[in-house]
Amino acid sequence: MTKKIIVAIDGFSSCGKSTMAKQLAHDVGYIYIDSGAMYRAVALHCMRQGWITNDDMDVESIESHIHTVQLKFVLNDTGYAEIYLNGENVESAIRSLEVSNGASRVSTLPAVRKELVRQQQQMGVEKGIVMDGRDIGTVVFPDAELKVFLTASPEIRAQRRMDELLQKGEQVSFKDVLANVKERDYRDQNRKVSPLRKAEDAVLIDNSLMTLREQQKVIMELFEQRVAAL
Repeated sequence: MTKKIIVAIDGFSSCGKSTMAKQLAHDVGYIYIDSGAMYRAVALHCMRQGWITNDDMDVESIESHIHTVQLKFVLNDTGYAEIYLNGENVESAIRSLEVSNGASRVSTLPAVRKELVRQQQQMGVEKGIVMDGRDIGTVVFPDAELKVFLTASPEIRAQRRMDELLQKGEQVSFKDVLANVKERDYRDQNRKVSPLRKAEDAVLIDNSLMTLREQQKVIMELFEQRVAAL
């Protein structure tokens, strides 16, 4: 029986981490865990409770109730994982720009990160997972057999994000989306707890000018090399 590994994919927002991780997991029969979706789900829960508004965040309420947020990933009919928040499928509900901003804010709270890291590590006990996020290779799974750090220029990431939002019917401007991307970059890199950074042993991939097929070829080759080395 082939030994299973943990694949950790970190990088900036709108780099295509989720697309890369999701496809790799599907291709090799692993479980895909979208850590960004977990923070988005927490943000959605907090917004519904009124703990996060446009100009305020009730940190005390969030930190005292974070343990009541239960997250899990369930495979859909096509073999891809979708996130459930306390038993509710929120895969579509968490993809708005508003929830994205909320996730960036709530992810700065140490109590939230601690709880989600606990849940993520529990999901990876038996290995055979691909997880993407901001601190997977540095904090969640520092011993992961394969670590990748994905990057692309802010302008290209903003265009990708805008295209995604427009397809969903959201009316957004490139200027606003680019500002959001740069703001998230700053928050991710400068937060006190688990800031975004490349792990020393991570493979750097700049996909600014790469096609999806080229990206998948690179990640599959890296995966096969790591498994063969076991």
